[in-house]
Amino acid sequence: MIKSWMVIGAVTLLVMLASNVIRPRDIKWFKNLQRPSWLTFEAAIPVIWTVIFICGAWSAVISWEKDPGSPRTWLLMGLYLLLEVITVSYTPVMLWRRSLKTGMYIGGTGAILGILLTLAVLPISGWAALLLLPYDLWSPIGTFTTWQMAQLNPHAA
Repeated sequence: MIKSWMVIGAVTLLVMLASNVIRPRDIKWFKNLQRPSWLTFEAAIPVIWTVIFICGAWSAVISWEKDPGSPRTWLLMGLYLLLEVITVSYTPVMLWRRSLKTGMYIGGTGAILGILLTLAVLPISGWAALLLLPYDLWSPIGTFTTWQMAQLNPHAA
């Protein structure tokens, strides 16, 4: 029998992999943008997001296991999936549009949805809600960083 963690993990991985549709010229554009002087941890960002996605998937597994298959749980799974899709769309959409403002809107939307999902999950499981806190803390940092970059690069805003 297929376990819920296998399905949720596979969906998480597939969505993450699907977001890697980035053209080399877009990466070049992004690398040429000025960064805030305090942004010294940029190399760690992929690792940070990987940990956040693992925590989010684990949160989804806990939420599913509390009430498997119920309409409320399916709705929560849809919200988890929507949050992941919004999150992974940040980079490709911002790069395709060459617009830091687009990145700010996507990041802000994800930050708000992450908080709403955490609040929706909290009555079901404190652990599931706690596992969403890394997202809730990091997403606004990423959005703020994008805003700072837009200030430094008005031509790319």
